[in-house]
Amino acid sequence: MNYNEALDFINSAEGLGSRLGLVTIGELMNRLGNPQKDLRFIHVGGTNGKGSTTSFIVHMLREAGYRVGVFTSPYLERFNERIQVNGEDISNEDFAKLTEKVKIKTEEMVKDGYPHPTVFELITATMFLYFKEAKVDIAVLEVGLGGRIDSTNIIDDSLISVITTIDYDHMEILGDTLYKIGKEKAGIIKKDGLVVSYPQQKEALMALEEEAIEKKAKLIVCPTQNIEIKELNDRGAVYDFKYNNMEFTNIKINLLGEHQVYNSSLALVTILELRSKGILDISDEQIIEGLLKTEWRGRLEILDREPIFLIDGAHNLQGINALAKSLKLLNYKRLILGIGILKDKDVDSMIKAISSLADVVVVTEVDSPRKMDANELADKIRMYNENIIIKKNVNEAIEKTLEIADKDDLVVFSGSIYLIGDVRKLFLSNK
Repeated sequence: MNYNEALDFINSAEGLGSRLGLVTIGELMNRLGNPQKDLRFIHVGGTNGKGSTTSFIVHMLREAGYRVGVFTSPYLERFNERIQVNGEDISNEDFAKLTEKVKIKTEEMVKDGYPHPTVFELITATMFLYFKEAKVDIAVLEVGLGGRIDSTNIIDDSLISVITTIDYDHMEILGDTLYKIGKEKAGIIKKDGLVVSYPQQKEALMALEEEAIEKKAKLIVCPTQNIEIKELNDRGAVYDFKYNNMEFTNIKINLLGEHQVYNSSLALVTILELRSKGILDISDEQIIEGLLKTEWRGRLEILDREPIFLIDGAHNLQGINALAKSLKLLNYKRLILGIGILKDKDVDSMIKAISSLADVVVVTEVDSPRKMDANELADKIRMYNENIIIKKNVNEAIEKTLEIADKDDLVVFSGSIYLIGDVRKLFLSNK
């Protein structure tokens, strides 16, 4: 099996959707020898901020000399990005070799009457095999969807569970209240385990507290009230943070937005708790340097500055609100917004929050079967902004924004991670 054949096999399961549950992935892992049982994990769940929080954790661990595997989803530009060791994507050769092993066991399962694993289950299995083969010291896993019955939750234990902000998303699967969504996210908490959470809204926090009590786990809520932001601009932030009897001054991060200060503090508490238990050997200096070196492509990422060309993967209301707030850090004359959204998102709330801020809106389409038609999206946007240009082709949308932008304007593309992955690739290839 070569790389393209491996991708074809993975993608052939696309029609199965996102069947949640641990029975199928459990059977597949059993047949593969349960490589996940030989690994140590940090498990990251939540609605928004999972990716950047994961990246902060990973960079701190790497700065201390640990060999770190990281599993994220979805990918931005290249499929292999989802599985990395020490910042390097899984190679085409390793991906093909390990996917072939997964394929053999999948075919055996189907022959024995088991359901065919979904795309995410297949990728998850390949990831576990790779991390064992690569002999990682710690694997940082980002939950795909929810938590309780997400494929990554097949792990028996974790060093720590990390839960970022919980908000409304995937409500048709996770539930229509913050309590129900919180219960699904809380499912990654392990028996007698340790969990660090972002400060949550009341209903979501209640769900986490109940789960922690039931599993006799220790729940720590990140004390964001102990943060003093000293600088916040279009280059990042500088802040002080107190935790227990420790005080960190002039922490510098290069990720944009006030929310990234809070995400980095959550990651910092995660590392400090593991250090206090003797699980990690990491100095304060390595922690500070790891935070400084952290990058996360596609999240408030500035690709150019004349005009400012920014991409952000906000794909739900909380993410869009964070984007809108962060735009105030930038100096510009006009805002030209490029937007495409998946039809199963909370489209109305998202466009209400962002459309009126723009001087011009260029409406495009996400390269996905779940895309919202550009004309339909434009009709919704007209309730808040009538200065609309429709360019269904993403490359044409990019060209149009640059054509109408002056050097002191701001171009922003957002609405979907899938969209900004294409925008990033196309924009940089044309520079």
